[in-house]
Amino acid sequence: MSRILFWLLILLGLGACQAGRQDQEYLPHYTKAPPGGEREYVFGVHPLHNPERLYEMFGPIMDYLAERIPGSHFRLEASRNYAAFEEKLYGREFDFALPNPYQTVLALSHGYRVFGKMADDENFRGIILLRKDSPVKAVADLKGKAVSFPAPTALAATLLPQFFLHTHGLDVSRDIELRYVGSQESSIMNVYLGNVAAGATWPPPWRAYIREHPEVGAAVRVMWETESLPNNSLMARDDIPQDLVATVKGLLVEMHGTEQGRLNLERMALSRFESADGDTYVPVREFLDRFERAVRPLGRP
Repeated sequence: MSRILFWLLILLGLGACQAGRQDQEYLPHYTKAPPGGEREYVFGVHPLHNPERLYEMFGPIMDYLAERIPGSHFRLEASRNYAAFEEKLYGREFDFALPNPYQTVLALSHGYRVFGKMADDENFRGIILLRKDSPVKAVADLKGKAVSFPAPTALAATLLPQFFLHTHGLDVSRDIELRYVGSQESSIMNVYLGNVAAGATWPPPWRAYIREHPEVGAAVRVMWETESLPNNSLMARDDIPQDLVATVKGLLVEMHGTEQGRLNLERMALSRFESADGDTYVPVREFLDRFERAVRPLGRP
């Protein structure tokens, strides 16, 4: 079986599984159940990657926190897709959360507070991929063609690229076929397999994917990059004790200073976490307002 046929079958299989789960939430609980007497805190992370990769990245961080906060247990909770994560976030189901900046702005009105963020804001930008053998040379060449995006509310990988296409002359709602394919990896693979003329993602998953799948990197290239915005936030629900939030913040912000912490961050292709608050995301709110005026409504609750 050729490699391309293999990946095509994988994508078809994933699509079938997704269709079969539309009414059944996928809630992988990766960390161990807490021993007796420990308080469990649910830490929700938005779908940066598929659930398995998310666990590889964030599972060790949950253990890192629990080992250093006596009497606590942190359970990582992944979600099937962006919509499922947002329903739980706005429903206040997470004690701690790592949402994207779009979700951060909305969560501020649902009783969550920003206490930190991922650093490396220069990486929080959209990239638009083409096959290296693509005839597309300019944004206008995408008119009438399909373009893949992970999800309607993925800020770096969807909203920033769609705004970029708009500012370069495309009516995103009419001139291209929008395909929301569920994950960063799927958006990349749709370009590789030729299912779409172009696909959007953001730098960290792109770099991780081509490192593990060099054949994709040999066939696909970054054609355009967008502006950047503040990176994903760290939030706590407003009924979580402030001393605990301060402890979690201190451990995460100082994590790059320990050997184990640096290993955890390396898995995420992140240099460090850093302090932040709600004002950090004012540029995001301003961008969302510009996006809705110019491109399409977001249906913000």
